[in-house]
Amino acid sequence: MEKKAKDFYCGVLGLTEIEKPKPLQGRGGFWLTIGSFQIHVGTEAGIDRQQTKAHLAYLVDEIESWKNKLIQYGITPIESVSIPNYIRFEFRDPFGNRVEMLQHIR
Repeated sequence: MEKKAKDFYCGVLGLTEIEKPKPLQGRGGFWLTIGSFQIHVGTEAGIDRQQTKAHLAYLVDEIESWKNKLIQYGITPIESVSIPNYIRFEFRDPFGNRVEMLQHIR
């Protein structure tokens, strides 16, 4: 499962994997970086991720390009409730986690 997660987050979304601190390396999961932010990804089975509103949101440019890239990977975009000054959609990553992408309308 962890390799598939890395393939998606690094290969499709373009995030960069960074080394976890030595004391945490035997605990599974992996860490990523995007700009000055870190994302810590844990992989665990037996969780119903469809039952939660918890999610990660990415503010992006060229949202249609992202939507098309996800479609090519086999991910189905889900239209979201509109909010002022943003174009947005959601999707579920290959593990069922809810992810949002939004673009500010200038």
